[in-house]
Amino acid sequence: MLNLKNPNLYNNRELSWLQFNTRVLRQAQDESLPLLERLKFLAIYGTNLDEFYMIRVAGLKKLFTAGIIVSGADKLTPLQQLREIRKYLHQEQQVLEFSMHDILKKLEHEGMRVKLYDQVSQIEKNQLNRFFKEQIYPVIIPIAVDATHPFPHLNNLSFGLIVKLYDSDDMSIERFGIIRVPRVLSRFIEISNGTYVPIESVISKNVEGLFPGYVLIKCAAFRVTRNADMEIEEEEADDFMELLEEGLKLRRKGELVRLEVGASADEEIINFFNRHANIYKDDIFKSHTFLNLSSLWQIVSNKSFAHLLPAPFQPKNLPPFDASENMFAALEKQDVLMYHPFESFDPVVQLIQVASKDPDVVSIKMTLYRSGTNSPIVQALMSASESGKQVTVMVELKARFDEENNLIWAKALEKSGAHVIYGIKGFKVHAKSTLITRRKNGKLKQYAHLGTGNYNPATSKIYTDFSYMTSKDEITNDLTRFFHFLTGFSKKGKLNELYMAPSQIKPKILSLIQNEMRKGSEGQIIAKVNSLVDDDVIRALYKASQAGVQIDLIVRGICCLKPGVEGVSENIRVISIIGKYLEHPRAFYFKNDAAQVYISSADWMPRNLVRRIELLTAIKDDAAREKIIQILKLQCADNVLSYELQNDGTYIKRKKDNDKSVNSHKLLEDFVNRVSKATKNENAASISELTSKLFIEN
Repeated sequence: MLNLKNPNLYNNRELSWLQFNTRVLRQAQDESLPLLERLKFLAIYGTNLDEFYMIRVAGLKKLFTAGIIVSGADKLTPLQQLREIRKYLHQEQQVLEFSMHDILKKLEHEGMRVKLYDQVSQIEKNQLNRFFKEQIYPVIIPIAVDATHPFPHLNNLSFGLIVKLYDSDDMSIERFGIIRVPRVLSRFIEISNGTYVPIESVISKNVEGLFPGYVLIKCAAFRVTRNADMEIEEEEADDFMELLEEGLKLRRKGELVRLEVGASADEEIINFFNRHANIYKDDIFKSHTFLNLSSLWQIVSNKSFAHLLPAPFQPKNLPPFDASENMFAALEKQDVLMYHPFESFDPVVQLIQVASKDPDVVSIKMTLYRSGTNSPIVQALMSASESGKQVTVMVELKARFDEENNLIWAKALEKSGAHVIYGIKGFKVHAKSTLITRRKNGKLKQYAHLGTGNYNPATSKIYTDFSYMTSKDEITNDLTRFFHFLTGFSKKGKLNELYMAPSQIKPKILSLIQNEMRKGSEGQIIAKVNSLVDDDVIRALYKASQAGVQIDLIVRGICCLKPGVEGVSENIRVISIIGKYLEHPRAFYFKNDAAQVYISSADWMPRNLVRRIELLTAIKDDAAREKIIQILKLQCADNVLSYELQNDGTYIKRKKDNDKSVNSHKLLEDFVNRVSKATKNENAASISELTSKLFIEN
């Protein structure tokens, strides 16, 4: 019998993530995409890599420093992983720089340019000099570094210049300094519509004015990355909000884990900086392009060049939410399943807003993980609370990189009179759910929303996610128990129709896989997740494959499972879809299960299945179930946006093989447009036909 714990059967989690970010970079290389769309993917690549270093690399460094030899199913040690990560990223640096230069060169033909100070006209130089004097000089921070001036503390993702100067009165006296560029200053200075100059190029020409009496010898841009993973010890007697605020301060002071420098940085400049920063040499990256790729959003968002982006798509309100019918009445007639952003997120927002104003609504209960800034949902919850309704909100203060925003909302909600829960000790609450209780004919009636994504209207336009709305008693009764579990004490936390992590979801998933395994070649599984890491789930899938079950996995990011291994995973295919929208839903189809289809807030990772509060929902409504199945099958057929995982851990872009192109994002846009058009024409037969066929025709 094969040993399914053999490390050779598993991809390393961190290296699999790097492969995901490489697929993002490949989008930037795709010449079929509009130029600013390609530049956008460079910005996403850079943002992703920042977070990877702040969290994953920083974590591996801490493990190595502590002498802890822990590993995943692949059995690589922290040191082995760090070496592989550094090797991979240094090799990819050249690909990144080539992609950047290629895009910028082609943008020039479209009238959009990024130029250095020395490359612009004298008139433009005068304009930049005035800008420096009026906008940069008053806020920039020149810092001398010597025996009497200590090296400054640099916050996470600090950007600036390292300078070497000599005394104009005595050339034998050399000095080093740092110029910090505050975040309030834009990364690029736009001197005319579509012409940008990097801010460091302007500052470098004015260094001597910042250090009077000194002459510039050389300078180079730099950017630092710190460990940003907060560790908060939760004590029952402590105020968790105060602990979080302290943790946010510590994040800015975490250990330095990466240094990026511009191409002009020579060994002397780097050595000066690193004598104080003490960053490992292989975590120093010299870039021949711009530091801080995420700042490219400034250029991408130039509305005058919107024609260099894909044609915008306006999410649609489809039946039954396209009419003026009361939302509660609509949900009493039928369940509704929406697929964002093709179908608008507005009905979810409107549900909360309607509930906040409805005099018959007595309570609103909700989980908030990432709600965004200026949230209309939070505003509606505050309004509901102020009008006397019972409002209970679980605000997850530990939502990484949204902690500060969530802290602000939590305080505002509490001030409005809402009952705010700040988390469950030892767990993150990652479930996305809403429960509204309303009086109707002297009785209480409840309405629920369950989703795979966050209650954030902004990200709902670029993240694909499922929203399920229902007034079914079996669902709403379970959600009542769920919220009682969050607000009270419970050692069991078991639900009847829904499944809750950490106690129920993983056993249910394993049971569903085993059920298909018993059906052998008659079994079929389609699973869509962001990441697949959990060892037990992977081994269950291997066993199902060995039994003949056909398994299609749509995994956007990390996948530790190896498909196509002889005798182990020959019946498993793994694809990753990277395109216009960020794939975010978790949805599962099990051919021989009574319910067949499930949606969830949980990925198949230990953190989701064991260390978080999550929900898994069986979709028993026929129309909603069929809709999900067809979306999953459509994505399995995608041959434009999908990459297929090989058993060596690499990904290959899927080939069309003379078949017609299947771009799942484009086909979904077209489908929703057709349904919306039929709705406006009040062509009931057309609507019915389209809705029943969904995507089968494709």
